[in-house]
Amino acid sequence: MPAETITGVILAGGQSRRMGGGDKALRLLAGRPMLAHVIARAGPQISELALNANGDAGRFAGFGLPVIADSVAGFAGPLAGILAGLDWAAALPGCVHLLSLPADAPFLPGDLLARLAAARRAAGADIAVAASGGRTHPVVALWPLALREDLRAALLAGERKIDRFTAARRVTLVEWPAVPLDPFFNANTPAELAEAERLLAG
Repeated sequence: MPAETITGVILAGGQSRRMGGGDKALRLLAGRPMLAHVIARAGPQISELALNANGDAGRFAGFGLPVIADSVAGFAGPLAGILAGLDWAAALPGCVHLLSLPADAPFLPGDLLARLAAARRAAGADIAVAASGGRTHPVVALWPLALREDLRAALLAGERKIDRFTAARRVTLVEWPAVPLDPFFNANTPAELAEAERLLAG
């Protein structure tokens, strides 16, 4: 791996309650698992990609990604998945940043990593976060590995909200247009999955 590599983690460690349970990432979208769409969008942008998921890792064997579970018990939310990604990335030579991605966002932009990395450097920020249509998307962010012990301490102290954790850090927002299609549209419910089908067909 080249010096100062950026790696990525797709967050699929939740319980998918709004989707009715099970693995939201494995729900079919245009005949393929939603996770396959995310990998197809993110994979070309990044050197190494892992999947954060809990339970039997074998159900994701067909995707060819390392599967890493939360180290904080009890489905502690996306921050726990980000920490798992940071811990995994810390073992990779030369890795200094981690891109976090949701498993339910099938329209991620092709310039996601490039723009987040450039904005973070330009602003001298700790974290770069994606935004669109006036809304921030804190799960879509570029994190420095240097924050992992702070994040671990925060999680063990009971922190579960990304926004509260990042509020004490230097954050820069990077805006994408939300029309004609919001690149950060996420399919959390059956109705949103049906909407994603319609958008793909269009």
